[in-house]
Amino acid sequence: MRFKLNKIQEQWNHSNKTDFSDLSAVFLSCTLKKSPEISNTEGLMAMAQTIMEANEIKTQLFRVVDHQIAYGVQPDMTKHGWEVDEWPKIQEQIMKADILVIGTPIWLGEKSSIASLAIERLYANSGILNKDGQYSYYGKAGGCVVTGNEDGIKHCAMNILYSLQHLGYSIPPQADAGWIGEAGPGPSYLDKNSGGLSNDFTTRNTTFMTWNLMHLAKMLKGGFPAHGNQRSLWDKSNHDHPNPEYR
Repeated sequence: MRFKLNKIQEQWNHSNKTDFSDLSAVFLSCTLKKSPEISNTEGLMAMAQTIMEANEIKTQLFRVVDHQIAYGVQPDMTKHGWEVDEWPKIQEQIMKADILVIGTPIWLGEKSSIASLAIERLYANSGILNKDGQYSYYGKAGGCVVTGNEDGIKHCAMNILYSLQHLGYSIPPQADAGWIGEAGPGPSYLDKNSGGLSNDFTTRNTTFMTWNLMHLAKMLKGGFPAHGNQRSLWDKSNHDHPNPEYR
């Protein structure tokens, strides 16, 4: 799915002087709808993808529900009783990418169950160390997109962005964007006359989120500074504790 950008979005693409061509991004669509059903969440994510690709960033989108993903918090759940687990192939692409964007609908005020599953599987790989002895997600930028017909954009974003930073992702300013239509049953983001595609607040926030992710990922391309955060060195230390108890 490709998004038709407005004039200022196109202007910023054309006037950009930063070379982003060495960056890549993965978009995790956590809709509950299997392909080929249209996903409104992916409709909004397409805006961010289109901006990135216009600036020569390579992007991939995975609709998580289309894959057989095992539950659990181990890197490969086939080693823990599951017959099939397609997550490791997705994880491989995530580890190669500089940017991760998680997109989710809102259900009962929360992110989707698929989003929870994806974050649990991301967590399974968070203890792996990079070449500098840091946690493996250090040096990567993360953001999120939320859609729905009920309140909860900020609540869902708060949870997703906290989870990403806890795992080691760096979060730029304005790292979330979303759209919610009329409360209750009603038109969704891509529906005709919903107002979603022309909503200035949503379009602005999605644009800012995208550029901020690009800028931060570019700044972090050489890696997050490896001083004072190396698990490998911590584990080798003698773990002396000069203040063993409070007196």
